[in-house]
Amino acid sequence: MTAITIATALNEILNRLDIPIDDILDRHFSPDYRQRTNGQWDDREAFSQHLHALRKIVALADIEILDELRDGNRYADRHRVHITKHNGEKVVQEVYLFAQLDDAGRFTRIEETTLMLEGAESDRAIGCIK
Repeated sequence: MTAITIATALNEILNRLDIPIDDILDRHFSPDYRQRTNGQWDDREAFSQHLHALRKIVALADIEILDELRDGNRYADRHRVHITKHNGEKVVQEVYLFAQLDDAGRFTRIEETTLMLEGAESDRAIGCIK
């Protein structure tokens, strides 16, 4: 199993605009991927829409891993995403994430809760914008 981490996936999504979203999805997320963010479930297509929306907003992101655990096909972490938006505004989100991986090491399911530490009220839902 390849040791994929959320930091690797997020870095490619947010900072590697030269890599197409579909390539990132194929590399890090299974075809039947599902994600629940703050109680809202999305399938892989809706997640792809979210990633495209993020790329329109985010100029640069720094992913800070605070805790990370792996047990077989289970993965969990607590991380902060320090975002600089294209308009210069800053957003900091802390994320509590629990995931399941497939046999190839790709994410099949992520359930996460986000906590905004810094940013405008309008950025509170940045973790699930489309």
